[in-house]
Amino acid sequence: MMKTLLLNSDDVHENAAMDELVPAIEEAFAAYQRGDAQMPPKSYIDLPTYNGDFRSMPAYLDAGDWDAAGVKWVNVHTDNEEQYDLPTVMGTMIYSDPKNAFPLAILDGTELTMKRTGAAAAVATDHLAVSDASSLGIVGAGVQSYTQLEAISSVRDIEEVVISDLSEERVARFIDAFEDRFDVRAGSIEEAAGCDVLSTVTPVEDPIVSRDAVGDHTHINAMGADAEGKHELADEVLLDATLVIDDYEQTTHSGEINVPYAAGVLGDDDIDGQIGEIVVGEKAGRTTDDGITVFDSTGLAIQDVAAAHVVYEHANERDNGYEFDLLGLDE
Repeated sequence: MMKTLLLNSDDVHENAAMDELVPAIEEAFAAYQRGDAQMPPKSYIDLPTYNGDFRSMPAYLDAGDWDAAGVKWVNVHTDNEEQYDLPTVMGTMIYSDPKNAFPLAILDGTELTMKRTGAAAAVATDHLAVSDASSLGIVGAGVQSYTQLEAISSVRDIEEVVISDLSEERVARFIDAFEDRFDVRAGSIEEAAGCDVLSTVTPVEDPIVSRDAVGDHTHINAMGADAEGKHELADEVLLDATLVIDDYEQTTHSGEINVPYAAGVLGDDDIDGQIGEIVVGEKAGRTTDDGITVFDSTGLAIQDVAAAHVVYEHANERDNGYEFDLLGLDE
């Protein structure tokens, strides 16, 4: 009798190796571009009484050799840490078999989100950064910063890492985690922005990366903006760059470009393409050694499903997790 696999954050981490996760996310982008994916718009339940919200993200994709379906249920409750000693953001992923809808796994969606977000940045970096990129700047030393480095270093030979954050404690933790593998040091936002690759993973609403700070050939992964009003990069950076997005509806509503787009400072003509178009070869990635490139990532449900596929397959092979009879069929 089939059992549902329960996978906690450690199980997800153990079974989401970047060398397999990055190609799976790339395949998800390709499936979406080809029309071989279904991804209804993210739905929201606002809970002002609790200073929070829920978000539902369902998707199905057919990558050719495999297909997958699932839904992520995720929250943002800004008072959680102070009032309940809980994370602000928590997620649960339900991964189902498309052929019969059996719930194959219930996974920790928080770790899954961190992994797939890093992997998405790596896909963009692989197509948009200079081929010999060796330095990575990261602005924001929270949990997302770790998977940015793990993923991007799987597609480029990263040697030098500059980490910038207002919290010296977070910076010290990050350096301690990676100093045995990289030449990693604390630095200013300007120093981080001058690297070959820059990832921004902050929740700011006033831009913190100026045009003058960005290197002549820097590729930027703008990962922090995930809600209306958030904005990490100065408008001049976006206007001067080759601008690639993950999804038009999401980025114009809640991605890095949402503020200048709503204000009319940036328009459709300033968007050079979607990452899926580059992955399938409909548009070119980086073609010269000079020029700024920006990837505006909002995070797509197809990424969660692709990541869940990788995690489930390996957890199943390795007997990780906890099997249980969710549907009561073994009676």
